Amino acid sequence: MARIIVASYLVRLPVGGYLSWMLQWLAGFQRLGHEVYFVEKAGWPNSCYDPSTWVGSDECSYGTAVLDDLLRKFDLTGRWCFVDAAGQYHGLSRDQIESVFQTADLFVDHLRACEWAEEAATGPVRVLVDGEPGFTQMQMVLNQRASKHLDVFDQYYSVGLNVGSSECAVPTAGKTWRPVFDPVVVDFFPKVPADEDACFTTIMSWQAHDPIEFDGATYGQKDIEFPKFIDLPQRTATGFELAIAGNAPHDDLRAHGWRLKEAAAETVSFDSWGEYIRGSRGEFSVCKNVFTATNSGFFSDRSAIYLASGRPVVMQETGFSSHLPCGRGLFAVRDVVEAAAAIDEIQGNYEEHSQWAREIAYEYLDASKVLSKFLHEIGI
Repeated sequence: MARIIVASYLVRLPVGGYLSWMLQWLAGFQRLGHEVYFVEKAGWPNSCYDPSTWVGSDECSYGTAVLDDLLRKFDLTGRWCFVDAAGQYHGLSRDQIESVFQTADLFVDHLRACEWAEEAATGPVRVLVDGEPGFTQMQMVLNQRASKHLDVFDQYYSVGLNVGSSECAVPTAGKTWRPVFDPVVVDFFPKVPADEDACFTTIMSWQAHDPIEFDGATYGQKDIEFPKFIDLPQRTATGFELAIAGNAPHDDLRAHGWRLKEAAAETVSFDSWGEYIRGSRGEFSVCKNVFTATNSGFFSDRSAIYLASGRPVVMQETGFSSHLPCGRGLFAVRDVVEAAAAIDEIQGNYEEHSQWAREIAYEYLDASKVLSKFLHEIGI
């Protein structure tokens, strides 16, 4: 048994998608027989958000309560620590979490700036898992050029499955990047029958952060890619719905046939996140411009949940088709014509595509397989 510490952000943004993303890693490690902890620091002032108001503050009680409740439900009681903007420790005390670090075997950081660099400096193997392929590496290179400090890890992983290969335009910043899927504990997501009239949906942010400029090019997000597919609802008889956050052009989207809901309201908790996905017919999703333009090989943790739930996925190609079987339950599409054809193919043979979707999740994305391979490569 290994002692594993995972760092990311949940208290600061305690909504369904982020809760689900980290839960798969934590529960996945635990199910392999390991002792796992979650850690987080405020990082900067006013960084904690209450989804009922979306006002940032230093008040973390909402987020810590959500995190504590979630981990209790999955037998991870007492396995977390959050340090607020004033330096106060919540969950495990400072002495307790420092003792955990001193005896840990592995520290897995999902943040580009290591908030726990001092605690992790000695003892555990330090691994960075990059969830923003392209953006992360470009920012690292820009920081190197500006002679800014970069946190040092023992190994580097990315959910951009092509990063470091000749087919990918993402720089490496002088690091060796290994690929890893975001894992999914498939049996957390039961396969229930889909309503024939249900929409294809996705849960998305229009623009989660600023674009990045790198070597004369500007790389954006879904706001750049979505217009390429905006008339998809007019090309099939299927309904489409977006649970959307951010400053999106709502009137234009509705005019093209998209039904819109507020992402936070629909998926504020881990349970409502899963319920929204199960209430869908399948997923149609574009990807961030930085993922597609660089052929990063990115595959979404959210799309993995759709597949695990038996909901077929039609996703904009990022190069992930080199790593996952496509054409049955999962489709990689480059334009709106291919997207419409994929939707029609799924609707014409839905039950088979639904079963194939879940089989892909079991075969390629299940946490037991993904994390066993991950730990083996690290040497744990």
